Amino acid sequence: MGIRRIGRHLLLHRWQARRIFPSKTLAAIEQAIKKGEATHSGQVRFVVEGALDGAPLFRDQPARERALDIFSQLRIWDTAHNNGVLVYLLLADHNVEIIADRGIDAKVGADGWEKICAGMEADFRARHFESGVIRGIEAVSRQLAKYFPAQGRGPNELPDAPLVI
Repeated sequence: MGIRRIGRHLLLHRWQARRIFPSKTLAAIEQAIKKGEATHSGQVRFVVEGALDGAPLFRDQPARERALDIFSQLRIWDTAHNNGVLVYLLLADHNVEIIADRGIDAKVGADGWEKICAGMEADFRARHFESGVIRGIEAVSRQLAKYFPAQGRGPNELPDAPLVI
């Protein structure tokens, strides 16, 4: 566990995540998720976490492992077609992770998700947070539409609203 990482996480407060993702930006992200879900039968969640605290921080939990925990806690794996996708941003580490349920993950694969993450991270380095998230969600939706196209008006199994923790 590096002292620099601990420092970043202790100094990055939740209010900073709210400053970067104000309600107007969160509403735009929610609309992008709704628009994308109209083209496929998958379910997309976006979660931004300002910084780790407590046990995850002092266990030096990597962003990927934290994303897996959140994927499980939010029950994203519990969709009818096993095609739920979590787009997770850990601001303190400047890290984006995409965790996908087995139905869609088997088709897109780690390389496909990593390309989407890399594009989002490039946008974030340029401080284009809203457009970076929306482009990432659009890219995830294109993959879902390719393998799980919309079949009528299916149920919305997961909330579309972004989550800031």
